[in-house]
Amino acid sequence: MLADEDQEQIDQLRANHGTIVEGLFQGTPILLLITIGARSGKTRVNTREGDRYIVAASKLGAPEYPAWYHNLIANPVVTVEVGPERCQARASVAQGSERDQLFDAHTTFWPNIAEYQRHTTHVIPVVILDRVC
Repeated sequence: MLADEDQEQIDQLRANHGTIVEGLFQGTPILLLITIGARSGKTRVNTREGDRYIVAASKLGAPEYPAWYHNLIANPVVTVEVGPERCQARASVAQGSERDQLFDAHTTFWPNIAEYQRHTTHVIPVVILDRVC
């Protein structure tokens, strides 16, 4: 079950064709990531920033990875919504220099990600979502 504020963001995103018009993510391109729970097998909906089917599993620099990251490792076929488009994608975790390049590009778009990396001891994973639709 989603927190009320998460559901409000999702409703706002869908009502405005992929744009958040108020709140923390106002004006930010948003990708809605729908995963299958690693343990529960239930569908989980998460909002994450992104404009290129690239997402960073930062959890704001927390010492652990976000739940959605564990979900897509266990079940790499996910659903993404970008604006009015909805399709399936296959998730893979970028490695080595590809990860570094994508991370740097992502921080240009979302500078807080670099700050989150400074506040954690693990390397923040960068996930590539390849469309399969």
